[in-house]
Amino acid sequence: MEVSAAVEARRSVRGFLDTPVEPALLRALALKAARAATGGNLQPWHVDIVHGASMQRLKEIMRGKIERRESETPGYDIYPREMPEAMKQRRFEIGEILYGHLGIPREDRRARAIWFARNFQFFGAPAAYFVTVDRRMGPPQWADLGMYLQNLMLLAVEAGLATCPQECWAVYPQTVEAFLGTPPERMLFCGVAIGFEDAEEPANRARSPRAAEAEWLSEFS
Repeated sequence: MEVSAAVEARRSVRGFLDTPVEPALLRALALKAARAATGGNLQPWHVDIVHGASMQRLKEIMRGKIERRESETPGYDIYPREMPEAMKQRRFEIGEILYGHLGIPREDRRARAIWFARNFQFFGAPAAYFVTVDRRMGPPQWADLGMYLQNLMLLAVEAGLATCPQECWAVYPQTVEAFLGTPPERMLFCGVAIGFEDAEEPANRARSPRAAEAEWLSEFS
């Protein structure tokens, strides 16, 4: 597959089949993705792969936490506290697109909350990656994590798999870090659900629009 085709095909999938993914393939993708660019060759990422019985245990843990409405101190702000109006609008728009495909109106907060809770079941995916980073790292190293994750997701497309990067796990850092046995010096950045796309899932019909190039692209000659 050409890189351009993989870039075009990659999207956040929110409905997976329960078909298992071979552990050897999950490991191979993680290793290949490590060719990502990284400042000073620090390679600040640490990756945990969860599948099989471990995945089922984590799903059960999270099901209980959601049912009991347990909360934790988030590891970081997923969105900036002061966000430009254009970005607020984009966030609103993609939410309306997604819930529109699901047939859930904005005023039905309970239905939306139930749907959002599917994040913590990995949208049915049979496997996931969790990415952690040393707490001493700064914004440049977090950018390195993004490049690793992009590699991982594009390689998954090439392998015929779908993914959903999930920063939502940052709101349950204590649970995930305890489950993974993450040492104190590392913190959770995100999870990535991975598996085979469920083509019948309405949420997978959603497509996120992109801003007009005039808003973000400048050219000098």
